[in-house]
Amino acid sequence: MPATPSRPTTAVRSAPPSFAPGAPALVPRLGTRGCGGRRTGGLRTGGAAGGAPGSSRRPPGPYRRLFGIPGTRAFTAAGLLARLPAGMFGVGAILMIAGTRGSYALAGAVTATGLAATALVAPVTARLVDRYGQARVAVPAALLAVLGQMALVLCVRSGAPAWTLFAAYAATATCPNVGGMSRARWGHLLRGAPEARHTANAVEQAVDELCFMLGPVLAALLCSALFVEAGTVAAALLLLSGVLLFAAQRGTEPPVSGRGTAAAPLRVPGMRPLLGVFLATGAVFGATEVVTLAEVGGAAGGAVLGLAAAGSGAAGLLYGRTRRAVALPWCLAAMTALTALPLLAAALTDRLALLAVALLVAGTATAPTMVAGMTAVQRLTPAGRANEGMTLAVTALLGGIAAGSAAGGWTVERLEPAAGYLVPVCAAALAWAAAVAGRGHGGRA
Repeated sequence: MPATPSRPTTAVRSAPPSFAPGAPALVPRLGTRGCGGRRTGGLRTGGAAGGAPGSSRRPPGPYRRLFGIPGTRAFTAAGLLARLPAGMFGVGAILMIAGTRGSYALAGAVTATGLAATALVAPVTARLVDRYGQARVAVPAALLAVLGQMALVLCVRSGAPAWTLFAAYAATATCPNVGGMSRARWGHLLRGAPEARHTANAVEQAVDELCFMLGPVLAALLCSALFVEAGTVAAALLLLSGVLLFAAQRGTEPPVSGRGTAAAPLRVPGMRPLLGVFLATGAVFGATEVVTLAEVGGAAGGAVLGLAAAGSGAAGLLYGRTRRAVALPWCLAAMTALTALPLLAAALTDRLALLAVALLVAGTATAPTMVAGMTAVQRLTPAGRANEGMTLAVTALLGGIAAGSAAGGWTVERLEPAAGYLVPVCAAALAWAAAVAGRGHGGRA
């Protein structure tokens, strides 16, 4: 990771820093040397105005400094609300369609169609966000996605032909990538502060893990406790409310790129191998989920998967406190080794507790790997194309999840559930190989 730029030595006033549009907001907060040796920005002071020299007062930690930037707490909270439905829509649609039509095959085909449509539409939506601004594009895009979800509910309740379910769910592909927009805001605010950007990426990954840990549970609870469409309806309302609140935070929104001449992210040297890394990493996640549900089954399977997400979230927050980032190939090497633990636990014993511990430990490699990967994407993406670059990464990840789910399911059906854990191990090794190859093609992962 490049070193943090040295702080200017010119005198500055101790008044609260202003955050002009387009200025890197965290640099004043990180502190500059003022007259009398005093460090402004709130980290540490000394001399007459700051207390006795050599005071042992503990400086704020990296997360406190990060959320000391005006507006960051607001857009992070709104982003959490808008991203929670990402973990609800798939489960809600499957339970709703299977509960009314009696076919999990139809439910799976409908959701797979929506995923394929999202892979095609999401990069276009992200390009429009970069060109015209987050608020102008994300709100109408979210509204169209919500209308698609409501159309799906109406088609299911009215007993409409099966093809209408596919059409309605495909219309949800305009759902904006709120995670990418949130990371773009951090990237804009933290220009020139790579250590702080590393911490911000760790926060974003922890938010992702929280959403995908709580979203499926919330959707299943609503569908079972109220009515089968409740999970989808609640997710749609949360999405629209969260995006409206997120878009309202205009003070932290990055400037629009307009019709610039920056190269498309896909044409940047090193980006395609990096997307291959995300594709293979997604296969790790998709295969692990399917194989674990086949191995454990029932509510216990969801709880065990929740432990893996919890391990990832905790590891991400700890990783965000470190000053030095780990290169992506090393993160993937650790993921490959740790992913073998569930394979060993399932093959050598039938104790659920041991498998749960193995998945918890294996999950700790997820967040550092994703933080390193997203940081590499941010580094390679041209200025003004941040949302498009990160959405391409998410699209590759989703494609990998779909492929991993299919490969894991095929292995489980033809061999045995324990053998299915070979799929995520192989996928992690493939991701490592792609990352190593990418270093030789212009991508310094």
